[in-house]
Amino acid sequence: MYAGHAGDGSGRLFVIEKEGRVRIVVAGQLVPDPFLDLTGIVNSRANERGLLGLAFHPDYASNGRFFVFYTELRGATVVAEYRVSDDPDRADPTSARVLLTQPQPFANHNGGMLAFGPDGMLYVALGDGGAAGDPQNHAQRLDTWLGTLLRLDVSAPGAYRVPSDNPFVGVPDARAEIWAYGLRNPWRFSFDRATGDLYIADVGQNSFEEIDFAPASSTGGENYGWKLMEGFSCFVEGSPECNSLRFTDPVAVYGRDGGCSVTGGYVYRGSAYPALAGAYVFGDYCSGNVWTLRRDAAGTWQMRLQGELDARITSFGEDEAGELYITDDQGRLLRVRARS
Repeated sequence: MYAGHAGDGSGRLFVIEKEGRVRIVVAGQLVPDPFLDLTGIVNSRANERGLLGLAFHPDYASNGRFFVFYTELRGATVVAEYRVSDDPDRADPTSARVLLTQPQPFANHNGGMLAFGPDGMLYVALGDGGAAGDPQNHAQRLDTWLGTLLRLDVSAPGAYRVPSDNPFVGVPDARAEIWAYGLRNPWRFSFDRATGDLYIADVGQNSFEEIDFAPASSTGGENYGWKLMEGFSCFVEGSPECNSLRFTDPVAVYGRDGGCSVTGGYVYRGSAYPALAGAYVFGDYCSGNVWTLRRDAAGTWQMRLQGELDARITSFGEDEAGELYITDDQGRLLRVRARS
């Protein structure tokens, strides 16, 4: 479901499996014993449920703290903190501290991505709660975490704190943890390690998949439009709110000719393939298409199809050196290379 690194200089890749295991890959070889096994508490009995996200604290090398996002047995979303044990290849399963729990009205659109931003805050992506068309209008509300990107201060162990500069702090009836909203099912987001810019891949409904963007200078509060908008188009026919200027438009969109479920990636900042430098690389779960996205000197976003994989792309991943990987639902870990 995902591959990432701990930022501890070990060169290890940590790969999560939907059923609830975190595995370690060293120099292309799978370590036999799991780093963490949560299969006893994870509900993976639906396509969009399971162990979905993993993020290591920026100071993991010294504090051993990391965070997971999973579906618990009754179907609710859980974000929890764990610690590594005395064995660097094994987490301490008794160290769990639950940060937040979000009930889910349906089995789909759970979101699942966790990542630390350049500001040291933990960002958490949640989908709109599921079913078709966001029937409870979660994504356009600020009184729920569903359909949003959260920003949490986890600098101290235990309960998180709400950063004082979050955009909805002090707003009546708004959840202060929210950084951005109007998202349907943000299936992977990432920060450009060179610039701090944020890229969000949001899965569409019937017609369009989209990539949303926020520059590093953003102070949050973006409304990406769902369920009023899907891509650049009005989803709710005849709604006067579709013409509102309060939405933040996507920077790239593709239709059903390109696939049916976007999987977000990363801006390439590795050294092995200079031709990819600065390109945001992402794909589609259904078609296996992989694209690059760049902004040209005029500020126009250019999206280019790079190829088609025989794979259902569940995630992209990044190692410590900035090289990119792909996971798929056949249990493979693939490495991204530049086209010759």
